[in-house]
Amino acid sequence: AQNSTFAPPPPAPAGEAPVRMFGVSKSYLPDRWALRDVSLEIGRGEFVFLTGASGAGKTTLLKLLFAEERPNAGQIVILGRNIARLRGAAVPALRRRVGVVFQDFKLLSRRSVEENVGVTLDVAGFPRRAARSRVFNTLRQVGLHEHRHRQPLSLSGGEQQRIAIARALVGDPDVLLADEPTG
Repeated sequence: AQNSTFAPPPPAPAGEAPVRMFGVSKSYLPDRWALRDVSLEIGRGEFVFLTGASGAGKTTLLKLLFAEERPNAGQIVILGRNIARLRGAAVPALRRRVGVVFQDFKLLSRRSVEENVGVTLDVAGFPRRAARSRVFNTLRQVGLHEHRHRQPLSLSGGEQQRIAIARALVGDPDVLLADEPTG
C-alpha cells in the first residue's frame, strides 16, 4: 500500500538504553519458569549474545522483547516504551522499530525474495518507489539482489536466512533481535 504521509519512527530517547528489563519472570505452567527474575540493560550499539542450553529461555526472552509474550512479573522497557502499558496500535508501532530474525525465518513461500523483504515496508506504509530502492539495496548488502525475483524455497537454507536478515534490516530498526542466528 502506498502512503505519501510516511514518517520514520522517532529516535530512541537520548541517553537511555534501548533495551531494559527489571526483575522479569515468565512462566507457562505453575512453578515452571522459562525466565525468573531477569534484569538486564543493553546500550545503544551493543552487540549481545545469549547462550544457554535448549529450553533455557532464550527464545522466550526474545518474544518478551518484541511483545509477542507478556511477562508474569517485572518490567520491560524497549526504546523508552514500557511493554506492559502498550495497547492497540502501539504494539505494531514499536515492532516497526525492532527488527527480528526468527529461528524458522517465517518466509512467505508464495512471494518472491523481493516481496518477502518488502513486506515490512508495505505494512509500514512506506512509499512504493522508495521501498523498492531500499529493498534492492538491502538485498545487495546480503548478496541476494540477483535472486530478488525467485521464490525463497528455491534457495538454500543459508540464502533463506539472509532473506530473513534482509527483512529485519530493511526498515532500519533501532533494535535487531535474532533467534539462533548462527544456526
